[in-house]
Amino acid sequence: MNDLSSPGARAPNETGGGDSIDEGKRLIRSGGDKGLSLAERLSERFHRLTWRTPIHDMRLKGRHPLKLIAVPDDPFLGDVRRGNALLGGILTFRGESRAVEALDLAKPDFSKAFADYLHGFSWLRDLSTVATRAQATPVAEALMRCWLDAHADTVSEPAWRADLWGRRILFWTAHAPLILSSTDLVYRSRVLNALARGARHIDRGAEKVAPGAPRIAALCGVVAAGLLIPGGEARRGATEAALTKALSASIFDDGGNVARAPAAQVDLLMLLTQLREVYAARRLEPPASVGNALQALVPALLGVCLGDRDVGSWQGGAPIGVELLDQIIQASGVRTRPLRQAREWGYQRLAAGSAIAILDAAPPPVARLVEGGCASTLAFEFSDGPNRIVVNCGGARAGVAQLPLALAEGLRTTAAHSTLIVGDSNSTAIHADGTLGRGVGEVELARQESDGSSRIEASHDGYARRFGFLHRRQLVLASDGRELRGEDLLLPATKRRKLVATGFAIRFHLGLGVQVSPTADGQAALLRLPGGGLWQYRCRGGGLAVEESVWIDADGRPHATMQLVVTGESPAGGASVSWALKRAG
Repeated sequence: MNDLSSPGARAPNETGGGDSIDEGKRLIRSGGDKGLSLAERLSERFHRLTWRTPIHDMRLKGRHPLKLIAVPDDPFLGDVRRGNALLGGILTFRGESRAVEALDLAKPDFSKAFADYLHGFSWLRDLSTVATRAQATPVAEALMRCWLDAHADTVSEPAWRADLWGRRILFWTAHAPLILSSTDLVYRSRVLNALARGARHIDRGAEKVAPGAPRIAALCGVVAAGLLIPGGEARRGATEAALTKALSASIFDDGGNVARAPAAQVDLLMLLTQLREVYAARRLEPPASVGNALQALVPALLGVCLGDRDVGSWQGGAPIGVELLDQIIQASGVRTRPLRQAREWGYQRLAAGSAIAILDAAPPPVARLVEGGCASTLAFEFSDGPNRIVVNCGGARAGVAQLPLALAEGLRTTAAHSTLIVGDSNSTAIHADGTLGRGVGEVELARQESDGSSRIEASHDGYARRFGFLHRRQLVLASDGRELRGEDLLLPATKRRKLVATGFAIRFHLGLGVQVSPTADGQAALLRLPGGGLWQYRCRGGGLAVEESVWIDADGRPHATMQLVVTGESPAGGASVSWALKRAG
C-alpha cells in the first residue's frame, strides 16, 4: 500500500465536488461511425509515398551529431520476465517469441503487436531492469545492429511509422549507455545519425498522426530530440506548441483520452512522464500543458479502477497489474483522488463502503480516431473490496498471440460486456477493418446523490434504427455498499414505427473465481467470492441461466469463467427487467 502522504499515492476516498452531471445531459458521437474520408485516405497514402522520393531523402539530411547533450532517466521499471528472456537471447512479447540471433527484419514473420514492441525499443527498459550495463550492452547492441542494417537507410512502415519513431527516440536517449558504449566509432555514428534522421522524418509528419497516444508519442519524440541532439534548440518553441495542440486534441477536458481506453490512458501518462525526465536532464521546465495533462490524466485513470486497485476491462484492454499501476502513478508525481464522473470520457463511478461500480455511459470512440474499439455502451463492472464480481471479458487488444482471431474479435462485441443485447446484435456495428460503424450515436445521462444511495440513469439509441427500441439502464448503489440494484428497460424509440416482438439478453460476466449456485426458481443465484464472501443475485422480468464465459488477465491470457444471462422477449410496447446484487454474508 502506498504512503498517502507521498506524491503519486492513491487517496482512499472519491473525488467530491467539481464533477457533477447536469440532469438529462446528452453525449453525442458526432460523425462517429465514419472512418477516414476518401480525400483523407488519399492524402495519407500520398504522404507515405513521398517517403520514397529524393525530396524526402533530402529532408532527412543534416549534420551528423557526435553525441547527446544529456541522457535522461527512464522513470519506469520494465518487465522482469521479458528482460530475463532477452538475456537468454529470446525476444518475447504477449506469448510470441523469437531468437535474437535468428531475427530477420527484412522478412518479418511476427504479429503487429510484436513488431511494435520490437521497433519501439521498449525492450531496452525490460533489459536494463534485470541486467547490469556490462551484461545488457552486448544484447542491446546486437539487436541495434540488426535494426540498423534493415531499417536505418530505408524509410518504410512499420519501422518508420511516426509514433514508433517517437517512442524509439525516447528509449534510445534514455538507454543510451546500452547502445552507445561501443568503441566502434562507425557503429556509434550510425546510431546517432539514425536518431537525427528519424527526428527529421517525424518533425513534419507528427501532426498528421491520429489524435491520442500515437500523435502524442510522435511529438514527445520530436520534442525530446530537439532537447537532446545538438542544434535542436531553434525548433523548441514550435515543437512545444505542436505538442500542446496535440494534447488538447487527444485529451478531453475531464482528463480521459479520445480512444476511451484505459490502456491508452496509461500509455499517455507514461509518455508524458518520460518526456518530463528529458526536461529534467536539461534542467529545463516543461511546457505547462505537460503538467496540466498529467494532473488531468491521473484522476480519470483512477476513476476506472476497481476495488483491487487495478483498471477495469474497457475498450479492448485488460488489467495491467497493481504493482505496475502503482509505479506509474507514483512516477507521475500526481497525488489525487479518483474522478467519479468523466463527462466526455464517459465512465461513471459509484463507490460506497467496499463496493465500486463503473458504468460506460458514453458513445463508443469515434471511428476515425481508433481501431479496435468495443460496442460496450451501458456495460458495467462491479467489485467488493479486492473481488471483481461483475466484469467485461476484455482483452481484445491485450490478448496473447495464441488467442484465436475469432475469439479476439468476439471480445469486442456487446455480448462480451455486462449489458443488454437486443436480437443478438451489437449496439454499435463492428467493421472488418477494426473500426466501429453505425449504432450508438447519443447517450442521455442523469445522476443523483442522496444520503441513502447514488443513482445513475442512462439510455442509448444503438438499437433504435434496427429494432425501434432505446435501452435505458438504471444503477442504484446503497450508501453502505451492500446492495446494487439495477433496471434495464427497452422503450419504443418512436410512436410512428410499428414494432414487433424482439428477443433480448442481459449478460453479467462474473469475475475470476466467482462460484455460482442458481436457485430452483430460475430467478436467483448465490455468488461465492474467492475470499469467501457471499452475494445474492435476483432478477424479475426474464429467465435466468448460467453459461460459460471468458476473462482476459493482466498477462493477456484467457481464463474460463461463468456468466449470468437473463433472457426474454420484448413486446412492441417495450420490456423491463429489474435485478439486484445484495451481500449475503
